[in-house]
Amino acid sequence: MAELTRWSREKAEAWGSQLPWLVGCNFIPSTAINQLEMFQAETFDPETITRELGWAAAIGYNAARVYLHDLLWDTDAEGFVKRLNHYLTIAAGHGIRTVFTLFDDCWNAKPKPGKQPEPIPGVHNSGWMQSPGKDIVNNPGAWDRLEQYVKGVISAFGQDERVVFWDLYNEPGNNNQGIASLPLLKKAFEWARQANPSQPLSVGLWFDHTELNEFQLSNSDIITFHNYNDSASLERQIWDLKHFGRPLICTEWMRRPLSTFATHLHIFRREGVGCLQWGLVAGKTQTIFPWGSQPGDPEPVVWFHDLFHANGAAFDLAEIEIIKTHTGIKK
Repeated sequence: MAELTRWSREKAEAWGSQLPWLVGCNFIPSTAINQLEMFQAETFDPETITRELGWAAAIGYNAARVYLHDLLWDTDAEGFVKRLNHYLTIAAGHGIRTVFTLFDDCWNAKPKPGKQPEPIPGVHNSGWMQSPGKDIVNNPGAWDRLEQYVKGVISAFGQDERVVFWDLYNEPGNNNQGIASLPLLKKAFEWARQANPSQPLSVGLWFDHTELNEFQLSNSDIITFHNYNDSASLERQIWDLKHFGRPLICTEWMRRPLSTFATHLHIFRREGVGCLQWGLVAGKTQTIFPWGSQPGDPEPVVWFHDLFHANGAAFDLAEIEIIKTHTGIKK
């Protein structure tokens, strides 16, 4: 019988007590512009994934958040599952556990399978795709296939220790969707509960929308959130969320120069809050450029996100030393 209810605080706390401090990144290989290009058969790149996750492991990272896409299930469910398994084998070989994210309201609203767009020079995340996309989010009659996607992926990996938890929906309500995303958000939890994974479910808080936030907080097994603001904001948010008595993980953070390793990483470690920065290796997503960057903008002197150049050289060696100190790589 599927467990259709939220985990108790005691179960969530017991889960959290068995984990090390989760520290890592949101990961996409430098050769992929979006979720589709990362996992479609023609462009799946295990060699680059292996190399780049190796760099993450070398600085002590033990977790990665990875975005999936519903169209990957539609077009080739069997192959998609095989490639997810291949990815998980690579990550686990580096000591990295994975958070899979299933839906996303961010960036481009018209995803299509097949060849993906080339990057627009200078533009942050120019080719990232919403999943399933605004038209489908607002059309419940088209959700049968989304149910198959959610249940299919979670059933395939719902008892797999390489998956640390499930992030069902990234930033619901983004791109002016607001409360219109709530029905699909509710269904995502319902379908995931029916798949009955051993891992907890969560959807991260990301902006001040009372109804969405209340639903996310009251249905997530563990509390996840995004924070790209200054250290005082982070400390206030952690203080507020600790009152829920559940494990806390910040699934997106780090935007230079406001949110940095020097200013924030010690707070996450001190408070026992997991943290997954945005980005790892500069590549086709172009997230070294800030939000709102324009076509043709020059490379910023201070990168917005990401840690490494595509050849493995660090953007800032001092940052790498800070990370290693907190993860215990540097004694």
